[in-house]
Amino acid sequence: MSFTNPVPMTILLVEDDEVDVMNVKRAFKKNNISNQLVVASNGIEALALLRSETLDYPRPKIVLLDLNMPKMGGIEFLKEIRQDPSLASLSVFVMTTSNEDSDKIEAFNLNVAGYILKPLSMDRFIAAVSTLNSYWTLCEYPQ
Repeated sequence: MSFTNPVPMTILLVEDDEVDVMNVKRAFKKNNISNQLVVASNGIEALALLRSETLDYPRPKIVLLDLNMPKMGGIEFLKEIRQDPSLASLSVFVMTTSNEDSDKIEAFNLNVAGYILKPLSMDRFIAAVSTLNSYWTLCEYPQ
């Protein structure tokens, strides 16, 4: 089953680990996800990208966010975007190795759309990304 949004949505991946970036790209490819994936290696880079006036692609509406990053971690990034009226409506999915209840509670208090533990196996990761793809292709987003 496949749905298509009229405008392909850009997805922002905020991840500092190159192996995890490659795994997300591989999972996109295995699931035939054609959405453009833009990568920022920390929260500061991601904020600069989201606030840029000169993007060569549609502004991302979905963020895949790691929590444990240098310079500005995921929770700090979430707090920042939730306080910015132009970014507050972003759909953010946390994808992290942190299984700490305190991280989960804080993330959900900052209105994340989901909290996904990075699975150890590639098959489980591909399945998780497939589920995400089903979610964001079903959702209607304002233009």
